[in-house]
Amino acid sequence: MEDTLRRKLEAKPLNFESFFSEKALGMKASEIRELLKLVESSDIISLAGGLPAPETFPVEMIKEISAEVLEKHADKALQYGTTKGFTPLRLALASWMERHYAIPMSKVEIMMVAGSQQALDLIGRTFINPGDVVAVEAPTYLAALNAFGYYEPEFLSIPLDDDGMKVDLLEEKLEELEKEGKKLKFVYTVSTFQNPAGVTMSVERRKKLIELAKEYDFLIVEDNPYSELRYSGEPVPPIKHFDDEGRVLYLGTFSKILSPGFRLGWVAAHPHFIRKMEIAKQAIDLCANTLSQVIAWKYVEEGYLDRHIPEIIEFYRPRRDAMLEALEEYMPDGVRWTKPDGGMFVWLTLPEGIDTKLMLEKVIARGVAYVPGEAFFAHRDVKNTMRLNFTYVPEEKIREGVRRLAEVLKEELH
Repeated sequence: MEDTLRRKLEAKPLNFESFFSEKALGMKASEIRELLKLVESSDIISLAGGLPAPETFPVEMIKEISAEVLEKHADKALQYGTTKGFTPLRLALASWMERHYAIPMSKVEIMMVAGSQQALDLIGRTFINPGDVVAVEAPTYLAALNAFGYYEPEFLSIPLDDDGMKVDLLEEKLEELEKEGKKLKFVYTVSTFQNPAGVTMSVERRKKLIELAKEYDFLIVEDNPYSELRYSGEPVPPIKHFDDEGRVLYLGTFSKILSPGFRLGWVAAHPHFIRKMEIAKQAIDLCANTLSQVIAWKYVEEGYLDRHIPEIIEFYRPRRDAMLEALEEYMPDGVRWTKPDGGMFVWLTLPEGIDTKLMLEKVIARGVAYVPGEAFFAHRDVKNTMRLNFTYVPEEKIREGVRRLAEVLKEELH
């Protein structure tokens, strides 16, 4: 009997794939995450990730606040919380946004999420039906494509220039959709120091986008993780600042201004939208990390945030400058790049005919890494671009990494 059973098991190995849902079978790993696995375990200058520098984490401040939280607020910090989040933190963030962005507290409600990445999934879950049209920048944030793509929208790609999304081209596409009997559900934009391109949408285009949203009746999802990291130029109000109808869902995060390990972000939107997203979140994780929320509350409420942001800026500015100077010094003719006033990224456009995904192996062999640009396009139809990060490694390594990258590019061009 045992021999018969053993032979059956040996003859029919378990077909793992047969148990997955159709959606699971269609899932693909994040190309950036897979690349980071490679470069983190080797002696490679990584200009690939979107990682904050650990030196900017306010370790002593977190120790001090954590001790106070555990001494005075442990009953709340170590307990389950409400799905919308720890109320004192939500109120502190609303007040902070009103002071910094002139967004009236009366017009928004805030819900805490497990990083703004969870907010993207919740938006997909709450707003997207299969076949709905969703407009994204070209290029756009890869993880947003992954989050929204699970819910099977039709992506409409709108190109960028140095002033952000080309809103005039969006208007043309909206007219075409109307003629086809289709309707846009929402526009997704990383409005300030865009990921991956580093560009910032102009005030004029922000206002125009609001006007188009009213005229064609769509929503705007404004992802704003980088706007506090400004190294030059004048601040630009968020799109949410110009929103008088509640059409903008604003996403913020502590990942770049406190620590990504906290996994804590927020959505600021009309209470009607927040309520439905709250119900969706109940089925996912019940509530965001309560301990992180209570610590973040003290961080915002007691002014630590406002004192810490200038320190982050002073730390990153030389790294941004080092990358732009190195690109100017080493890059061959025919290569173009953005010159961001803030954020974490520079976007390179190479001459036609160069495929940066195919070239990556040669560059890694020289001890440097970048992210090929193809993955940032909804239709993966642009091959000659790449994203470089300047926040994670020190200036001397940035310069050396750009020099090595330029060497390979010169070989490819000749």
